[in-house]
Amino acid sequence: MKLDEFHIGEEFTTKPYKISEEAITDFASEFDPQYMHLDKEKAQQGRFNGVIASGIQTLAISFKLWIETGKYGEDVIAGTHMNNIKFIKPVFPDDELHTVIKVIDKKAGKRDQGLLTVLMTTFNHEEVKVFEGELTALIKR
Repeated sequence: MKLDEFHIGEEFTTKPYKISEEAITDFASEFDPQYMHLDKEKAQQGRFNGVIASGIQTLAISFKLWIETGKYGEDVIAGTHMNNIKFIKPVFPDDELHTVIKVIDKKAGKRDQGLLTVLMTTFNHEEVKVFEGELTALIKR
């Protein structure tokens, strides 16, 4: 979709994504090697009583789900920034996540392009909010 096709307040809901313990540990091994993501025994004794996903992984999954809706398509040029990133609740193995995307701002720019800002809010299968963040992208008009 082009910038002019999006409307402030418009919402989109993604398909669900079930996260496995293996996906959590694989991601953490490479990008966030902390005990709460990798060490099952130590994580069991910690605050969350088990392994949890990295917040960065939750953000990445939320973004992946948004992109897979196909709304940007080939009209997106590049991401420009993210704001107000909040890791609200832990994500556990076998949680099923989905993201609600709300258009919160758009600004026309130069050369038939502009900025689109969306609020991504991710929930688990119990409808508990686990992540929230604003994403702005440069997109064709």
